[in-house]
Amino acid sequence: MTSSTLIILNPHAGGGRAGTVWREIEPILWNHMGDLIVAVTQHPNEVARHIEQAYTVGVRRVIALGGDGTNHSLVNALAVFNQQHPDEPMIYGNIPVGTGRDWARGQGLPFTEAKPIADWIIGAKPTPTDIGLITTDNTQREYFLNIASAGLGGEVARRVNHLKKYPWTFLLSTVMTTLTYHPQTVQVQVDGQDWYEGGAYVVAVANGSTFGHGMRIAPNANVADGLFEIILVKGVSRVTVLAALRRVYDASHLTHPGVLSTRGRSITVTRPKTREIIDMELDGEYHRGHEINFSVQPGALQMLL
Repeated sequence: MTSSTLIILNPHAGGGRAGTVWREIEPILWNHMGDLIVAVTQHPNEVARHIEQAYTVGVRRVIALGGDGTNHSLVNALAVFNQQHPDEPMIYGNIPVGTGRDWARGQGLPFTEAKPIADWIIGAKPTPTDIGLITTDNTQREYFLNIASAGLGGEVARRVNHLKKYPWTFLLSTVMTTLTYHPQTVQVQVDGQDWYEGGAYVVAVANGSTFGHGMRIAPNANVADGLFEIILVKGVSRVTVLAALRRVYDASHLTHPGVLSTRGRSITVTRPKTREIIDMELDGEYHRGHEINFSVQPGALQMLL
């Protein structure tokens, strides 16, 4: 492994927590990981340029300190970049310092105190990790690392992204959205076979297990098995959804009669009768389209885990 590491730092992520964590762990990483090249960035479009410049001088490892948006940008930049350099890909490590930090929760990574975070990233090893690819309306392509969800999740993401983020912001936004949301009639195919057609609040396509600040939507998901976990919440009454919401936090929702689950490599979600827009989110970022295909990319990213 190279002796140099590119650090992508968004110092304002997590309400400024990223900058605080970096100041505490920087001397530790210098002592154990060799030379560090620090790129301070506040815009996702800057990420790809930093990766390319670092690669040309021999850097083969990048670590990001930021929130879900920073993580999402790195995954998309690296997925494309590593396809162009398959023999010597860039290795990716994520230090979660945003508000959600659900990828860290799902993988059991430390994310509250600086010293354990530094110790973990120093000892982490490159591990082949699955990622998801979304193709919207057969044209637009975007990658995700953790979870993408169609339906109510898109509305929640749009609401959250306009609010100041606290630990309870995700739950409050979910409740408020559920009170006004009308379940969409969708058709879902899994690996080319019809799986579900009808009203649905959520169709979650999960590579990781946890989203929405601690909601364990797909507790059986495995980021190295080449499969998605697909969780669907049927179009039951709002009262039923709200009453069962707490069960997502302890993963007991999978036994609820209003919840379906399966596994697959390729999932297509459409609204065939109306051709209306489907709202969705991927890794907390808002997205939309008429027809959405999710396909797993096995071992596409070398991650420090």
